[in-house]
Amino acid sequence: MNIVVLVGRLTKPPELRYSQQGVGVANFTLAVDRAYKNAQGEKEADFINCVAFDRGNYKLAEYLGNDLQKGQQVTVRGSIRVRTYDGQDGAKKWVTEVVVDEARYAKPKQDNRGDAWEPPPGQFRGGELPPEEDIPF
Repeated sequence: MNIVVLVGRLTKPPELRYSQQGVGVANFTLAVDRAYKNAQGEKEADFINCVAFDRGNYKLAEYLGNDLQKGQQVTVRGSIRVRTYDGQDGAKKWVTEVVVDEARYAKPKQDNRGDAWEPPPGQFRGGELPPEEDIPF
């Protein structure tokens, strides 16, 4: 079973781009605090790379790319994926990331009027991954 749930803060706004087939892809990194302190008594964090795709009517990547900001606390659910590619130096490179199926604001974002922002119903839910030829890596 490959299920991941993370609660963390964005290290920078998500990078939104589109594949040649027009599929939205949002890449972002979450800083996730560890549950314990190190030997010096300081909290540490892990920096987890995440990717989200638009899937049919669910524009997950677009909403994340357009609505999330640096420092915002987000909860994501997805799965860990490991992929490889050949680097420019010819060496095999390994990438481990979370493919996001669902995302929620952990704390509501405030809009310009000071009201709590709520995501459109169903818009932050994913479905199946797009066909492999639509995934831009």
